[in-house]
Amino acid sequence: MTQTFHLISLGCAKNLVDSEVIYGSLEAAGWTQVEDASAANVLIVNTCGFIQPAVEESIEEILQLVELKANEPEKKIVVVGCLVQRYQDKLVESLSEVDLFVGTEGVANMADLLAGLSSDESQARLILPQPFLMDHRTPRRISTPSYRAWLKITEGCDNHCSFCMIPKIRGRLRSRTIDDLISEARRLDSSGVKELSLVAQDLTAYGNDLNNDQFLTELLAQLLGETDIEWIRLLYLYPSGIDQKLIDLVFRYSRIVPYLDIPLQHVSNHILARMNRRYNHHQVVTLFDTIRQRVPDIALRTTFLVGFPGETPEDVEQLATFIESQKIDHVGIFTYANEEGCPAENYSDQLSESVKAERANYLAGLQSDVSRQKIRNYIGTIEPVLIEGVSRETDLLLEGRTRFQAPEIDGCVLINEGTADPGDILDVEITEAQIYDLVGRIV
Repeated sequence: MTQTFHLISLGCAKNLVDSEVIYGSLEAAGWTQVEDASAANVLIVNTCGFIQPAVEESIEEILQLVELKANEPEKKIVVVGCLVQRYQDKLVESLSEVDLFVGTEGVANMADLLAGLSSDESQARLILPQPFLMDHRTPRRISTPSYRAWLKITEGCDNHCSFCMIPKIRGRLRSRTIDDLISEARRLDSSGVKELSLVAQDLTAYGNDLNNDQFLTELLAQLLGETDIEWIRLLYLYPSGIDQKLIDLVFRYSRIVPYLDIPLQHVSNHILARMNRRYNHHQVVTLFDTIRQRVPDIALRTTFLVGFPGETPEDVEQLATFIESQKIDHVGIFTYANEEGCPAENYSDQLSESVKAERANYLAGLQSDVSRQKIRNYIGTIEPVLIEGVSRETDLLLEGRTRFQAPEIDGCVLINEGTADPGDILDVEITEAQIYDLVGRIV
């Protein structure tokens, strides 16, 4: 009988890379992936357990598979990833229908673990392998469109923000070597990848654990010299880790797209200290001014966590002033929620959900006005656009992204004139601006 699996991948791009490793390892062992869950022997969920909404989404997906298995009890359910690493025995006790729970470090060993499910030998329902770091030899099947891919350069995190579970879930920082990453990037380049997005919990921490002068700027220099990938994108940069050398690289080389994702979380010194973030308001303002002076056309993305314990109306107004004065291109605003096991869970001065929501809505409204003003600046310009294919809204339009729009998180460009193939990078004249999306024609 053909061994078939159905895989659901939840969470961030880093988690998607793990799912691609699961795909690759299973297919290398002779398994076949199927889109229809009802046609699969094994049902796999790669979960996210970072914040409570992600936990709830993961549980909901698992319960849907449990319902499917109720009608076909011969199917096996495997739950993998952050949720397992975080809740472990609680899941084993509460979800008896699940056949196997595997921690975050077991993604490359999935074929052996599934073999254990069907063998006569008994196998523990909860498996938490030792820390694992993928390399260029690790089987991986890209699940994104062929012209773009993610490159995960580190695993784990040493920052220990007071609101974040990642160090407990993913462990300490572990960086891949430059030679290893270049080997994978060359393979992706030869397969036709036009846009390579570098991801990590903190890109600026890359190499801190290697002790041999392998840092982000050296990695970027070698990617530029040893591949022909046209767009290299940097996501998740810790503010205090961005130095002049990195900013200069973005300025000097157009292949590093002028787009930096810098999660700030807050700008009040009082709140940043409670969050255990290693910078202050003055340093953030100076950093943004320095970046824009060197790279005037850069697009910046950030996130803010609103309603943190002890946040005052004055702290919120400082955020509001920052939003209105800095005019950031892309901003995600989230309300703080206690996460079991984080230091901030035990902080005094917890705020009510209604206060958090009111503050988030207030700031989101300010940013909406900024975004509307910023996006209008593109009207009349000609921008390189990476064509994604037919629009998700209508098959009468094409859809793509400028250098200033990251895949899956920012807006897009709707193209109403001209023809192109997915993966083409073409000049597009921007003729119209919506709140988050642009409209244009191929020139």
